[in-house]
Amino acid sequence: MDVIETHDFGLCLILDGKMQSTMADEWIYHEALVHPAMITHPRPSKVAIIGGGEGATAREVLRHRCVERTVMVDLDEEVVKISLRYLNKMGGKALKDPRLTLIYGDGRKFIEGTNDVFDVIVVDVTDPLSGGPSYLLYTKEFYKEVYRKLSDEGVMVTQATSTFYSLNCFAAIYRTIASIFPIARPYHAWVPSFNAMWGFVIGSKHHDPLKIGAKSIANRLKERDVRGLKFYSPKLHRSLFVLPKYLEKALKAEKRIISDDQPVFMPA
Repeated sequence: MDVIETHDFGLCLILDGKMQSTMADEWIYHEALVHPAMITHPRPSKVAIIGGGEGATAREVLRHRCVERTVMVDLDEEVVKISLRYLNKMGGKALKDPRLTLIYGDGRKFIEGTNDVFDVIVVDVTDPLSGGPSYLLYTKEFYKEVYRKLSDEGVMVTQATSTFYSLNCFAAIYRTIASIFPIARPYHAWVPSFNAMWGFVIGSKHHDPLKIGAKSIANRLKERDVRGLKFYSPKLHRSLFVLPKYLEKALKAEKRIISDDQPVFMPA
């Protein structure tokens, strides 16, 4: 883990040698990760975050005033402590919000062992790297457990690596989620500090993020008193799911289902 300061991006958090968050543009990634899934659910009151050590994912979840309880499970207590010390503006307030329960531990073991049921589960963990701590959080076995711990209208979302530099990885994550959830929707957003279009995948039991109109999204944001957004908007929502032809082709062609004994690894 490193915290460095750069001219273009300000303070940056680096994990496993890869850029995770920067003060300049973290809000693009975190708003893109959280809000499409939160808006897809008609009224999320109980949310789980797997990962999210710097607190910015929790910050975005807790913007929705309908959320009564959020459980955040992060493997590395040191990441949270360092983020609070050096990157407090990202998620410091959220990590101290009374609606947040912070647990240090293995996110998969938590999902497998908890008796709680959640409306939304956000998976914000590091990329699936060989020898890294997160690759078993991208498998069918894990996604089956996530499905079981969601309510009847439950929605999950995961970061899904670069849609260009690790296209096969992104496509395999989508295909694996689609094998578990009746509705699976891939989408992407440009993140400057990653120098890439970044992929995300929503898995939903009932509601389709593509069938929510801009007016309904605006009403939900207003009802939930969501304020201060800099990236996500009702008009933007639908466009996030519009993919170029090469991505559509790759997703259609991908047949691989990621499993514990056949994991996927993003190029280092």
